[in-house]
Amino acid sequence: MFRVMVVNAKGGSGKTTLSTNIAGYYADQGYHTALMDYDPQESAMAWHAMRPKTAAPIHAISANRHVTGATRSWRLRIPPETQRVVVDVPAGFTGYDLQNMLRRVDAVIIPVLPSPIDIHVTSDFIKDLFLTGKIRAMPVEVGVIANRVKKDTPVYHPLQRFLKRLEIPFITTLWDSPSYTDAAEHGLSIHELHDVDPSELAQWEPLQEWLAAAEAKAESQEPPPIPRTTTSRW
Repeated sequence: MFRVMVVNAKGGSGKTTLSTNIAGYYADQGYHTALMDYDPQESAMAWHAMRPKTAAPIHAISANRHVTGATRSWRLRIPPETQRVVVDVPAGFTGYDLQNMLRRVDAVIIPVLPSPIDIHVTSDFIKDLFLTGKIRAMPVEVGVIANRVKKDTPVYHPLQRFLKRLEIPFITTLWDSPSYTDAAEHGLSIHELHDVDPSELAQWEPLQEWLAAAEAKAESQEPPPIPRTTTSRW
């Protein structure tokens, strides 16, 4: 399975919106998709609860730590037929927890808002990924998305220069559009709505291409050991 993590130390960057829209995109494309919600607020779980039965199914997992022991271990089990896993990680996820999570994913997407504070915090978080998280030594693709950007807003030139120095791709820019609110209110992704502005869907094309390239790279890596159980566990 291909595993994508959406993460940023800064709260309010739109991680859940991005996670649910990626999961909805994969499900709508016909992939067996799982969505793991590590946020105690369980916003992704609330989104999934509103998802209509007529929509492509998504296996949602509440993965936050308020349940421990064997019960938690069971809840983190992923159906064996799963092809795509999207992981929604809460703000403040750092240190050992972050390192442990990085070892389990194939791609990391970092959404950042167009404000000086958000750019500064995100830059520090990326530094932490490469220093404390030691992500350079891991077979993980990392990319940044400009999220909730108002039309005609100049986008992130200082952050772009910073990412260029670290050789991290700036994937795409997603507008601050009511389409995302409409989709969230119905448990859908923007890809599953009718009458969406084609220019908004076009903004997803670079991300879709980046994910496809990350998946191809992950598949070229040496496969992990075959689990002894018939059901994968996160």
